[in-house]
Amino acid sequence: MARRRLGRRFGLLWAAYAVSAYGSGLGFGALPLIAVLVLRAGPAEVSALSAAGPAVGALLAVPLAPWVEFRRKRPVMIVTNLVRCAALASVPVAYALGLLGLGQLFVVSAALSAARIASGAATGAYLKALLRPEDLLVANARFESTNWSSIAVGPPLGGAAIGVFGPVVTLVADALGHLLSALCLVAAGGREEAPPRPPTGATVRAGTTAPARAGAPTGALLDGWRHLFRDPVLRALCLNGMAVSGLIMATEPVLAVLLLRDLAFPPWQYALAFAAPCLGGLVGSRLARRTVARYGRGRVIGVVGTLRAVWLIGLALVGPGTVGLLTVMAVELAIIVHMSLYTPVLATLRLERTPRHLVARTLTAWSIAQQASIAVLTALGGLLAAATGPRTALVVVGLLALATPLLLPRSDRSGTSPARRRPARGPVAGPDS
Repeated sequence: MARRRLGRRFGLLWAAYAVSAYGSGLGFGALPLIAVLVLRAGPAEVSALSAAGPAVGALLAVPLAPWVEFRRKRPVMIVTNLVRCAALASVPVAYALGLLGLGQLFVVSAALSAARIASGAATGAYLKALLRPEDLLVANARFESTNWSSIAVGPPLGGAAIGVFGPVVTLVADALGHLLSALCLVAAGGREEAPPRPPTGATVRAGTTAPARAGAPTGALLDGWRHLFRDPVLRALCLNGMAVSGLIMATEPVLAVLLLRDLAFPPWQYALAFAAPCLGGLVGSRLARRTVARYGRGRVIGVVGTLRAVWLIGLALVGPGTVGLLTVMAVELAIIVHMSLYTPVLATLRLERTPRHLVARTLTAWSIAQQASIAVLTALGGLLAAATGPRTALVVVGLLALATPLLLPRSDRSGTSPARRRPARGPVAGPDS
């Protein structure tokens, strides 16, 4: 079928997303690696860097949410890309001058986390204003396929580049990716209406303006959270996402110990086990639109939302040798295919159920909730593995994941029948949807 065209401005937005994603793929894990190889940091310091930087970034993103909401979104995306470029570029500069320290890496990690959350919120709001509702799923599917391809390609190339050129080279590539992303957004041009600011002393709630409660000066900060948790469908989907994302990410350090230490997998096999299955993200994201058209969004949310979680228990069955490697790859592939099909459908539903004046704050609240869940469950998974062993921890995490579908919406309120969801014009599905 013919490729669905979404216009020049979306094309440049997608290009901006792509160069940023591929740059981040190349620089994946670079800060902890630099802490170990350059600053000789120990396990406690590296763990603190991995957890504290994103946590501080999430706190910084809370007051940024209204700032993003009430400004034009394209300039916000440009600024956040430039902030990430400057933060990343500061590391190789300090390294070259002999001034690099662990404190700088903490600051850079926090700045990257806050800017990433703000940029994601601005992108979602800009996308909703730019495209017709029937095109949102196609756009989100293209972003999703780009994200997974960058994860499949970037880290292996980044690791090879570090081996040849040294520990900071991937941060240079990552910084250039954000700079090119900002230039693509500048080239997108076009007129963007300034969002209306809320009346003084009022708080905006799900499409209405209501008087702020006495003693609630943070009303604008909390409006996204209020909308998220007052909408029964979004509340259920957010809680489910927190549980699934947190449990999946909690397996990563535990599985690393099991594979690299206990089962003596070589590092290249460990990298292959996680990089190759990411290509499954291209499959799932390309099927999203036609799957919704055929089965309806409610069924996709329920069935695929369940299937993305049930495979995690398989990681506890990993053994040594080739069979063990193939087991990891099969489990990761099954998870990623279903995640990449589910995520663009979820992202589209989230935009449709959120009024335009609340999009940035709602997406910020969602990102902060997910990041906090990942941090907490990863820490708890590590403590459990230390107390009982990696395989036991993987069994517990897998069993908990089997219960996460209970948090999905309990009715078909999240979708409609395939016939009613069919676009008013254009093909049902293109090759990239």
